[in-house]
Amino acid sequence: MQRPNYGRMLDEKIAQLEKSGEKPSLLLHACCAPCSSHTLEFLTGHFDITLYFANPNISPEDEFDFRLSELRRLVKEMGLDINVIEEPYDPEPFYELAKGLEKLPERGERCRKCIEFRLRLAAEKAKELGSSFFTTTLTISPHKDGIFINECGGRIAGEYGVPYLFSDFKKHEGYKRSIELSRQYGLYRQDYCGCIYSRINSGRHQED
Repeated sequence: MQRPNYGRMLDEKIAQLEKSGEKPSLLLHACCAPCSSHTLEFLTGHFDITLYFANPNISPEDEFDFRLSELRRLVKEMGLDINVIEEPYDPEPFYELAKGLEKLPERGERCRKCIEFRLRLAAEKAKELGSSFFTTTLTISPHKDGIFINECGGRIAGEYGVPYLFSDFKKHEGYKRSIELSRQYGLYRQDYCGCIYSRINSGRHQED
């Protein structure tokens, strides 16, 4: 069976919005400033966006704080009138879901559970705010399983009653554009996903 083309689905949704003149609200889960850069540039004209920084996987706390500060700086320097809301730093839920999965490689079960947890947080927040849609910047990364992210988002949308905006932000050279924007704004581009286990695998623990 042919898999959905999530990039085309997003293009079609945007075309529908342009035709109708609608600008629905969107709760956009953001993992970091670099991944948000092109995504914001691409979506801002079509959606009323609220950025949601909910990433209990990020470790240590100063890394969490710095990524959030870079996200806020990006929004300001891009001149966007966008609200950025965050969940307080609390890594315990991530450590709980990662138990027994600590040694698995990236894109394994630990990562899938982490992504699902963050998408659930986003869906819950979108429902609380009355957002028309929710989605995540994660599909811009070539290191993430975009098919899983979209399938998971679609399933969670059915549970929470808030539509998920299917996406593949790598399309239209999105990842390349995110690198260009990161250079333009001097953004911090982390060399590990965020959790302590990806940090160890990256060799960053050797610097501590």
